[in-house]
Amino acid sequence: MLDFLAENNLCGQAILRIVSCGNAIIAELLRLSEFIPAVFRLKDRADQQKYGDIIFDFSYFKGPELWESKLDAKPELQDLDEEFRENNIEIVTRFYLAFQSVHKYIVDLNRYLDDLNEGVYIQQTLETVLLNEDGKQLLCEALYLYGVMLLVIDQKIEGEVRERMLVSYYRYSAARSSADSNMDDICKLLRSTGYSSQPGAKRPSNYPESYFQRVPINESFISMVIGRLRSDDIYNQVSAYPLPEHRSTALANQAAMLYVILYFEPSILHTHQAKMREIVDKYFPDNWVISIYMGITVNLVDAWEPYKAAKTALNNTLDLSNVREQASRYATVSERVHAQVQQFLKEGYLREEMVLDNIPKLLNCLRDCNVAIRWLMLHTADSACDPNNKRLRQIKDQILTDSRYNPRILFQLLLDTAQFEFILKEMFKQMLSEKQTKWEHYKKEGSERMTELADVFSGVKPLTRVEKNENLQAWFREISKQILSLNYDDSTAAGRKTVQLIQALEEVQEFHQLESNLQVCQFLADTRKFLHQMIRTINIKEEVLITMQIVGDLSFAWQLIDSFTSIMQESIRVNPSMVTKLRATFLKLASALDLPLLRINQANSPDLLSVSQYYSGELVSYVRKVLQIIPESMFTSLLKIIKLQTHDIIEVPTRLDKDKLRDYAQLGPRYEVAKLTHAISIFTEGILMMKTTLVGIIKVDPKQLLEDGIRKELVKRVAFALHRGLIFNPRAKPSELMPKLKELGATMDGFHRSFEYIQDYVNIYGLKIWQEEVSRIINYNVEQECNNFLRTKVGQMQILRQQIANELNYSCRFDSKHLAAALENLNKALLADIEAHYQDPSLPYPKEDNTLLYEITAYLEAAGIHNPLNKIYITTKRLPYFPIVNFLFLIAQLPKLQYNKNLGMVCRKPTDPVDWPPLVLGLLTLLKQFHSRYTEQFLALIGQFICSTVEQCTSQKIPEIPADVVGALLFLEDYVRYTKLPRRVAEAHVPNFIFDEFRTVL
Repeated sequence: MLDFLAENNLCGQAILRIVSCGNAIIAELLRLSEFIPAVFRLKDRADQQKYGDIIFDFSYFKGPELWESKLDAKPELQDLDEEFRENNIEIVTRFYLAFQSVHKYIVDLNRYLDDLNEGVYIQQTLETVLLNEDGKQLLCEALYLYGVMLLVIDQKIEGEVRERMLVSYYRYSAARSSADSNMDDICKLLRSTGYSSQPGAKRPSNYPESYFQRVPINESFISMVIGRLRSDDIYNQVSAYPLPEHRSTALANQAAMLYVILYFEPSILHTHQAKMREIVDKYFPDNWVISIYMGITVNLVDAWEPYKAAKTALNNTLDLSNVREQASRYATVSERVHAQVQQFLKEGYLREEMVLDNIPKLLNCLRDCNVAIRWLMLHTADSACDPNNKRLRQIKDQILTDSRYNPRILFQLLLDTAQFEFILKEMFKQMLSEKQTKWEHYKKEGSERMTELADVFSGVKPLTRVEKNENLQAWFREISKQILSLNYDDSTAAGRKTVQLIQALEEVQEFHQLESNLQVCQFLADTRKFLHQMIRTINIKEEVLITMQIVGDLSFAWQLIDSFTSIMQESIRVNPSMVTKLRATFLKLASALDLPLLRINQANSPDLLSVSQYYSGELVSYVRKVLQIIPESMFTSLLKIIKLQTHDIIEVPTRLDKDKLRDYAQLGPRYEVAKLTHAISIFTEGILMMKTTLVGIIKVDPKQLLEDGIRKELVKRVAFALHRGLIFNPRAKPSELMPKLKELGATMDGFHRSFEYIQDYVNIYGLKIWQEEVSRIINYNVEQECNNFLRTKVGQMQILRQQIANELNYSCRFDSKHLAAALENLNKALLADIEAHYQDPSLPYPKEDNTLLYEITAYLEAAGIHNPLNKIYITTKRLPYFPIVNFLFLIAQLPKLQYNKNLGMVCRKPTDPVDWPPLVLGLLTLLKQFHSRYTEQFLALIGQFICSTVEQCTSQKIPEIPADVVGALLFLEDYVRYTKLPRRVAEAHVPNFIFDEFRTVL
């Protein structure tokens, strides 16, 4: 039968694509949940008062016209609404697309099930797909992932927030006018459930089953999937966990799937006591806190409280004696295995021979470690225990007491287990890569030993003192041939034959009394040793690595690990070399990425990169968070150095009298500085011991990590110093300005000197970092101040840019005239070369990888030798009606303006906020971003408007130029003046006599 996942199996590929898409959607939902604009929550009163009239929940749909008319009645609300749209449309659209993909997912799954039932896939039905191992897994995963999506959305994006986002998208996008939009269906699926993830919040009735039933799904499909999950080990995990006490861990992923899918058929949870008893006995006999997807934990005691059959079935597990027994058992196991792991990790203990001889023992130890870590981490987690639930609190207290729980000991066990696992995996990978080479080497050595022994019994070899024995000579030659004939590819037969050869060599030594000759005995012993090594080597199988990968799964701790951050940081502070063990822990955590990426990879989905980047990025952010303690600790020491260098240590002059040498020596403070510097260098050494590590798909370079951490901490400390130093009391009688600035100057100088001092001890470019980060702080704060005074309008920004450029150019010509002259000449020369190249392409032109143009631009802008009006700021697409839209916009503004001889164009009414220069410059800049033909078309339209209007006026008895024409002519004049174009550009569209005439009229 055709492989279910084969590329030409349409049935398999269709469900694989659906499941792959499901994992990608969950990653996108998790990613977006961190970027919910706070304004949509309307938490504080300020947001409610400001945005309450423009952000709506689904009540908007009861009468959209009413709400929109309220907005139209207030111009200030319209402005706020427009500003809100500009600021949020991008993120709102992204949320909508994620919500739409959830709806599309379940529609696609339902269509797939219909296709199966209707016989679209030849020889495939729902029953046959569920009989296939891959098909069974994918169908179960497809339904499970849909359930996870719904739970993730409700946990991470509150119902009210979802509704407000969907309404905002509907109002701000073209969705309302689109005929094929499925907005209604998406709103029905994702309307608020009333659920809140806040601790202590009351659970809505019939939740989440009513939520799961919003889109109907084939009932027989749900029933058959639950049946498979109840009865089968669909992932064949039990083989990796042979011990019966590990069975619930072996089936943990399947248990999580079953937990989610049962909400699609809640009658089982409510009334089917026999089924629930069977499920609990198989999956939850010794555990009740589970991880359902990438560390999202659920406590069944709380989750199954409303369901009679489920609650009754779980009571046996939650019996006080069983809770005590499990907690005590895992306490004992963790103590025992921790001692074992520490023994294994002793230097020189894990040798190749020892590992090969003890594979089952080592794997059992790994299983016990991981099972104990999983149980203790899940069942003691704060996130799985609602403090307001008395029963949960009692159970947790019981566990903490009976397991003698100590988070530091558990963390140490996790660290040691991760290190043990890492070493074992690396050893096995190396042994697997060298397996055939070593086997062939041992075979050759063993065969040669037998050949040499045959030569010894030939009697012709001098100095051996061994009598000739033709039988033994022939026998050893035969053994040599037999060893050479062993075939690596047929490992079973080779292994059996090798054992027989070892027995034969032991027997020949006994029966032929060969013990008397030490040389012969040594040869026989060596050959037996080589044959033993061949057996060991042939037993190195990839299955061991796969078992280690399955057993070492840490995806359940994807979120729980954060509760150990403070312990990790304290450990690093005390012992910076701890980073090497943490590296193994981070790599163990990175293996959790296999879970969401497996199906995406199998489907060759383009989502692989984005999903990998999301989870890898999350993990790298966590690594940075943990290791940030190193720069923090360094800066704590640095502050002491700053204090000593600023207040205690006197700067040594260039010339010094001998009798004052003791005063300047200051041995005590200098010793303290040396001691602190040593502490800083030790921290640096600690992080650099981590080595370059691939976390998911992101390479983590410890040197870069250290530099980024130092930059972050420097910004934090300097920004705080500036903030604290630049707060003034306006009522203070003597001005605080100068004293505060002097104090701040001393603080900054201390930072600067100390940073310069320690740069060599931590192997970074300290002054470069200092200059870059301090510049960044200043620039950021200047930008924030500008934003307070400006709403980003193109024309106003351009006027500011021109003013700044003029000021910079003026200062540059005075303060650095040689630099100004050199830049101007270089700029002219470059432009001349580029123009020459376009006239004759054989002449040179800077290549794409040449940064000259980019770098010279930065210098020219810094010196003010540029025209902001001629600059292209954005790349644009072709917009066919763009000139007409701009022309109509200009014509619409002209009636609001009038000409004043002293002031130029001004507003007719104070209520019309139209400013003439920004209007002209804004349109100029906007058109500059597009092809020059758009400007031509725009000017042609204005010319046509002027000519046609003037023609109508001349037919009147007393001809008079209308105000709109005056405005349009002034616009053309200003346009030509600002762009420094010749007047003939405008005269190409408007006859010059009209320009002359209108000036005389004015």
